[in-house]
Amino acid sequence: MWKLVFIFFFILVIIAFLVPKRLTKIELYTTSLFALVFGINVDLVLVFKYHLYGYFGEGFQWLGFVGEFLYFIPVSILFLNYYPFKRTNQQKLFYILAWTAGSSIIEFIVERTHFFNYTGWKLWYSIFLYPIVFLILVSHLRMVRRIIKLDR
Repeated sequence: MWKLVFIFFFILVIIAFLVPKRLTKIELYTTSLFALVFGINVDLVLVFKYHLYGYFGEGFQWLGFVGEFLYFIPVSILFLNYYPFKRTNQQKLFYILAWTAGSSIIEFIVERTHFFNYTGWKLWYSIFLYPIVFLILVSHLRMVRRIIKLDR
């Protein structure tokens, strides 16, 4: 059943690759790399230090590691590519909450396949943390844009 998760992840990668981009190549590169490093570091702490969840089983799992690449990168690209920077705060909040709902549903389904296993984590923790993670991604992109502007 977890193989369906990888099929879904590959579809996300294809979609992220094919959608028209609103971000520059350097913005795509830096935010994707940041999202991946950020996600892996959070997992290192929550998985290995606090043992709150894991991928496939205890300890390091190569398939879980590959899954992180196949998920964190396209999600960050798709989220930031369509983020409504020039819209009202209410529209930005709705966008983040919609992505939080979608991410929570995906997490719920993925956990059922045993690709991802809770050992102390609860889905509602993620529901509260996803908006923070998405705001961190937006803040990082804004910082990258300021740095690019300074270098010109």
